[in-house]
Amino acid sequence: MSTTVAGLSRRTLSALLWGAVGFMAFLVLVQGYALIVEPLVSIGQGVAVAGLVGGMTAGSAYVLEHRIAVWSARRAMDETASHGGDDKSKS
Repeated sequence: MSTTVAGLSRRTLSALLWGAVGFMAFLVLVQGYALIVEPLVSIGQGVAVAGLVGGMTAGSAYVLEHRIAVWSARRAMDETASHGGDDKSKS
């Protein structure tokens, strides 16, 4: 059973939130560059490119999040198994 928030699955909501992070991070970088050097792009161009960055970030998060979680869980299990149950402290 999949839990939904506002009609969206948790995976979709997570991807959209990552997209929002990418969108805002790009705008912050453009603004920082404009404050230090000179405006690189106009406001409209910056928002358009930030939209593309946010969309690509959301799409990448949606596609890769499950794979990274599986890879991470498998790696954690392999590391736990490779210790062989030693209870000795390394400190």
